[in-house]
Amino acid sequence: MRNTSVYAQQRDFGIIGDMKTTVISVLGTQKDAHGGTGPARWDTWRPTIGLVQQEDLPIDELHLIFNKEHTDLAKRIKADIKSVSPETKVVFDIIQLADPWDFEEVYEKFYDYSKRSCFHDEKRKYFIHMSTGSHVEQICLFLLAESRHLPAKLIQTTPKEGHVRHSKDPKGTHNIIDLDLSRYDKLAKRFETERQDDLSFLKQGIDTKNKNFNKLIETIERVAVRSSDPILLTGPTGAGKSQLAKQIYLLKKQSNKIKGKFVAVNCATLGGDLAKSALFGHRKGSFSGAGADHDGFLKEADGGIVFLDEIGELPLEAQAMLLKAIEEKTFRPLGASADVHSDFQLICGTNRDLCDASKFRPDLLSRINLWSFRLPGLADRREDIEPNLEYELSRFSEKTGKHFSFNKEARDRFLAFALSPSNSWAGNFRDLNAMVVRMCTLSDGGRITEDCVEEEIARSNDGCVPDASTHKSATVDLAALLGDDYAERFDDFDLVQLAHVVDVCRSAESMADAARKLFSVSIKAKASSNNSDRLSKYLSKFGLKFKGL
Repeated sequence: MRNTSVYAQQRDFGIIGDMKTTVISVLGTQKDAHGGTGPARWDTWRPTIGLVQQEDLPIDELHLIFNKEHTDLAKRIKADIKSVSPETKVVFDIIQLADPWDFEEVYEKFYDYSKRSCFHDEKRKYFIHMSTGSHVEQICLFLLAESRHLPAKLIQTTPKEGHVRHSKDPKGTHNIIDLDLSRYDKLAKRFETERQDDLSFLKQGIDTKNKNFNKLIETIERVAVRSSDPILLTGPTGAGKSQLAKQIYLLKKQSNKIKGKFVAVNCATLGGDLAKSALFGHRKGSFSGAGADHDGFLKEADGGIVFLDEIGELPLEAQAMLLKAIEEKTFRPLGASADVHSDFQLICGTNRDLCDASKFRPDLLSRINLWSFRLPGLADRREDIEPNLEYELSRFSEKTGKHFSFNKEARDRFLAFALSPSNSWAGNFRDLNAMVVRMCTLSDGGRITEDCVEEEIARSNDGCVPDASTHKSATVDLAALLGDDYAERFDDFDLVQLAHVVDVCRSAESMADAARKLFSVSIKAKASSNNSDRLSKYLSKFGLKFKGL
């Protein structure tokens, strides 16, 4: 029997306090029945009786869960509890289970049970007894506690001698388990170590120094392991969007978050019906040249990740189909009579502004923009040039099976060039990779010397000078418009301007629309009355017409 005088003294001296204690326990139809109804039962460890006999755990209210056919046993246990712990109120909670090993049934009924208001009193402490009931019942109660549907800690009771019958101390002992893992120093340190490993993995092991970039990666890591919603990676070309997308996939893969493939697609290479066929698939004979069924990239990525790089280049019609596929996980291949299903996660990459509704659907942007991360260019994180230089060296060494390194003077010279504000690093990490590949290839014996670095710097500087003979914008091939000898007939100054004008014209719905964009300041100042004519005359100087663009 519990020492009730000790319990009373604890209350009087404020050791227990005003908060009452409530315990939820499943009736142990076998363990609690040990010893039968005779005196021998008091020499046997019974988990529910032992629970209420713990000197340092006074229980004000015990909720006993059982099927109605076990009511007689529950009444015997209640009577025994009254004799050893009269201050404990026993409440019968009949939850009728057809099969206590059926996870779906048990969880559903226990979930409804957890909604009772008596288990959500801020002035009470709650515990769940984990030593009785089927394993399924124990698991379901654990899940409800872990999710805070039941705001309780866990209690485990055991016999001191390690066996049930005829224990020298039938009270046994107890252990309280708090699911707040941050309270356990070793676990907290282990989880932090694992998280740091994940961050390093996303950065491919590169010890980056830029605080903003490291903070960005920390956020991406949390999203990657917790969410399957679309991710949008923006930033300049060569900033590492493709590599990061692949690392996100590998991180989720090794964490068992996904099981499917990683499928990378460059949307800039897809145009017209090719985009729809490539992404959503087609059936044999659906168009000329469709000699066999093709699943498409989205189906190929079922259960995995599809990375759509340069998504701003995707045709509008394909964008509409993509939106449906993201929201419903279904789409219809070209020529098919029924939809197909694919549970993929989408990661998108772009170096363009997607806010122009004439080129990119606003509803699709809203859907893929839930998690948007802009990767900075190399020039914006120059403190990371040195660790990335080491990474590129080790990667080339691994690829070729030969060790490459700088001597001290060569390394200092290259870093001085790389860190100079005059170096814009327009190609970002692609430029750095290309420079390392060239220096390693031209070095003798795997040792990059100062002369080798100077040659590379000279080559790089020569490449930065605008050359009219090769000039073209990201989207305009002037040779196709003006002829191969255009650089000999026009100044580079005029060619730069023309490339921009052609870009605007191609994105406009009409000549009037293009003129409004190009002469917006003149229109506001009312400096010209016919801007379409003005644009037409400008193009005619180069032998071009708006319709021909």
